[in-house]
Amino acid sequence: QVQLVESGGGLVQAGASLRLSCAASGRTISIYALGWFRQVPGNEREFVAGIIWSGGDTYYTDAVKGRFTISRDNAKNTVYLQMNSLKPEDTAVYYCATSPSTTYPRTRYLYNYWGQGTQVTISS
Repeated sequence: QVQLVESGGGLVQAGASLRLSCAASGRTISIYALGWFRQVPGNEREFVAGIIWSGGDTYYTDAVKGRFTISRDNAKNTVYLQMNSLKPEDTAVYYCATSPSTTYPRTRYLYNYWGQGTQVTISS
């Protein structure tokens, strides 16, 4: 099993930045990709960004390209999501999750371990 713990959420104004962290432990050798998702009550959990655990390739949803950057520190088993130029519509609970899929997964159904989530609130 893999355990994931997110941190770094909070309340900021529009235009500000936040950095989320996701610390992984357990059977990390099984991870191929790690993704960030977000969810607003009543909506589906949507893909935000992903990173290939070993190679470092990254991929994003169009809504955050140019504003969010996903990166990893393999020595610390930690993945980061740097979020700049935040907008009120970025408000959500953000989750990190791991996937064994080799297909640059963007759907939550390909992710098998999830963190508990961290709230991000952007005020206008």
